[in-house]
Amino acid sequence: MAQPLELRACALQSLLALDPAAKTAGVAALVAAHARGETTLDRDALPGAPDVIPGRPARPELVPPRLVGRRSMATVEGRAMLIHALAHIEFNAVNLALDALWRFPGMPPEYYSNWLRVAGEEALHFEMLCAHLNTLGYAYGDFPGHDSLWEMVEKTRGDVLARMALVPRTLEARGLDAIPPLRAKLAQAGDVEAAAILDVLLRDEVGHVEIGNRWYLYLCGLRGLEPIATYGELTLRYKAPMLKGPFNIEARRQAGFSEAELARFA
Repeated sequence: MAQPLELRACALQSLLALDPAAKTAGVAALVAAHARGETTLDRDALPGAPDVIPGRPARPELVPPRLVGRRSMATVEGRAMLIHALAHIEFNAVNLALDALWRFPGMPPEYYSNWLRVAGEEALHFEMLCAHLNTLGYAYGDFPGHDSLWEMVEKTRGDVLARMALVPRTLEARGLDAIPPLRAKLAQAGDVEAAAILDVLLRDEVGHVEIGNRWYLYLCGLRGLEPIATYGELTLRYKAPMLKGPFNIEARRQAGFSEAELARFA
């Protein structure tokens, strides 16, 4: 009989995978094994960080955000650049979910199951976007990408509270605001397949942000911290980007933001 797979160790293995297909296949296999009850969890293991995290392919070239390029919806190339940018975000989101799963010890078992779910869904998003990119005549890596999302993952590697505050409920929550107008642009350009993919992304990202909110509030309660004041302090300490509207208030409400927080976005 095969030995059970230890969840956090397997997450690290997928995180370090260089090839995107190998990474997403590893995640899918781990999700399936966990659903079958074939995993164990060592939530008290103290991880030692490998030299290179995360594993990435040689392409796309990583450049500052301002150099990624413009994305005109009037051409196939322009739409492909947008789809590529979204695929790159989802690839990074797979890595951040795996890192959240692997890196932080001592959390309740549900925390690790939640982040495995996120990794699985982000991997599916990446595969959907790459498949659509292929129909446009391009592949992942054909355009440059930026590394802003992972930079905050690195900054918050020492504190799970900061990670929950500033990655899922800050950077990922921006996707709740950004996806509807992007979907409208793609639909107006006649790319109904891409628009349908973005519907899936928005639906799932609400759940991902909700997971970040849930564990942020759990950790605030555990440490006796007031959530809104603590969030403001963390944004300053870690130099998180300032949030700019318009905001998708209903999606943010579904994702677990309090009415007091939502009032600040109105």
